[in-house]
Amino acid sequence: MKKDTRKTSASLNLDIKKIKENARKHVEDGAKTSSYKGNVDEVIALLNASLATEIVCALRYKRHYFTATGIHSNSIASEFNLHAQEELSHADLIAERIVQLGGEPDFSPETLTRRSHADYVPCQALKEMIKENLVAERIAIDTYHALISYIGDSDPTTRVMLEKILAQEEEHADELSDWLKVA
Repeated sequence: MKKDTRKTSASLNLDIKKIKENARKHVEDGAKTSSYKGNVDEVIALLNASLATEIVCALRYKRHYFTATGIHSNSIASEFNLHAQEELSHADLIAERIVQLGGEPDFSPETLTRRSHADYVPCQALKEMIKENLVAERIAIDTYHALISYIGDSDPTTRVMLEKILAQEEEHADELSDWLKVA
């Protein structure tokens, strides 16, 4: 006979009465409950910098999509466009999380490039476009690694979101690295 390994609320030390009280008391806080362990203001600020980075990367990819020329430009340009769309989907996820945490996503064009971790480098030659996009992806990878490490277990929802974005940024970097060899 198998032993039941499911934990009961008693073995988890859940105080359901207290959880219900807190849920009603701070109902305006939405998804951010009393169990949230992160520094919400810092996390929102960090996420807003990541939001700016994703938007700048999307804009750079879009410019490269429209201006790429050369023998391999059609296939690579279409990938630039796909990467731009993926960067915008990252921005959407980040903006949504900022709102869930009670913050406001900063889409201000006036300060976008100052807040971004990556640079907006327009480039003319296809090989330079690939290099600059690869540099930006490598910056994003290192930044997301640092954010994930900083957040740790204090905000599992944000950490998981960032891990998914990181995985896609690593895919982008791998593709760009391969394209450098053929451009």
